[in-house]
Amino acid sequence: MLSERSAAVVGATAGVVAEHAVEITAVFYPRMFAAHPELVNLFNQGNQATGAQRQALAAAVVAYAGHLLDGSQTSFAPVLRRIAHKHVSLGVRPEQYTIVGQHLLAAVGEVLGDAVTREVHDAWDEVYWLFATALIAEEGRIAQRVGADPERVWRPWRVTARTVATAEVVSFDLVPAGPEPLPTYLAGQYISVAVDLPGAERQARQYSLSRAPGAGSLRITVQRVPAAGGAPEGVVSSHLHDQVKVDDILDVSPPTGDVTLATGADPLVLISAGIGVTPMIAVLGHTARLQPDRQVVAVHADRSPDHHPLRSEMIEVGALLRDFHLHTWYESGAGSAAGIGRAAGVGSATGPSGARGESRHTGTFDIDAVPLPDGARAYLCGPVPFMRDARAGLLRRGVPAQRIHYEVFGPDQWAGSPT
Repeated sequence: MLSERSAAVVGATAGVVAEHAVEITAVFYPRMFAAHPELVNLFNQGNQATGAQRQALAAAVVAYAGHLLDGSQTSFAPVLRRIAHKHVSLGVRPEQYTIVGQHLLAAVGEVLGDAVTREVHDAWDEVYWLFATALIAEEGRIAQRVGADPERVWRPWRVTARTVATAEVVSFDLVPAGPEPLPTYLAGQYISVAVDLPGAERQARQYSLSRAPGAGSLRITVQRVPAAGGAPEGVVSSHLHDQVKVDDILDVSPPTGDVTLATGADPLVLISAGIGVTPMIAVLGHTARLQPDRQVVAVHADRSPDHHPLRSEMIEVGALLRDFHLHTWYESGAGSAAGIGRAAGVGSATGPSGARGESRHTGTFDIDAVPLPDGARAYLCGPVPFMRDARAGLLRRGVPAQRIHYEVFGPDQWAGSPT
């Protein structure tokens, strides 16, 4: 709990800090990297280049200060868990929070100047350390649960299969290269993969596990990220596509992630776009194996059938469910849609040029056209604007917020609206 004295100061200055939050984080990162270049490897340099990381950090700090001021005990918990899972996946250590706090508060002083009196500095320092200690505690609990050692988070894994999913997407099957057993994980979780790039740069990225637990290996499905709109090419995805082959060794962290399949038998609505299909495939496979009677509506939006990753697998796994229907939205209906129709017995409806059990639409995704079973629980994964629109539509149609779950690839710039 924020002290009474600090609460008064934070309340009086929160508006100014929020107004300059992105400017503050823009000063913070270069300052910290200059003093501690060893921390550069912890951060996605593509997100640094686009400013996404700065915006996400600014949103999280401002949202946490608001959480402390309004006295809420639960509203920030989803954001806190999400950040903590990613930190465990990357091997963030408790002592590194001291470095972050030092440079973040220094950046506040640099941007706001004389407005940052000792009283203001101490109040925001208290906010930071309440945030940091909450994260450290949550990260400790997660690390213990998943068996992650912060001193040795990276373990060698061998690539046992490489499968081309689309022209832009490749799947990699992985098994431990050492004596460690295959870790357990939950459908919807992810791993981090760290690679050494030319110039001795080391970078890590999170990839959803795109196969249900119990297969004897882990699988990630990686989309090549092209340079676009001022954002640089995805250096790790390009490295995996261009350089990694069967029998190569990758450094991998334990599976983590808080957006996992809830227990129960309520109907599922799985909504994805682009590479966001990957955790949905794991959820679908897990449900088909353990709860084949559970009703599932799968929804996917993409450029065309040929750009839809793991499309055939989605149809084949759906065939194992007694009540499954796939709804697809493609910007262009053209494409070979290889493998469509090989799975029989999927529902009863047939969309135009689609597989049995599929309703195919051409054009922009329309959440109002998605059938919503009574009592459904929805999972979303895809670009943030896509998920915002889908979530708004689900809320408008009566799905409670607590039954809508979402996974963000990259910095969570939605952090200010966790519920």
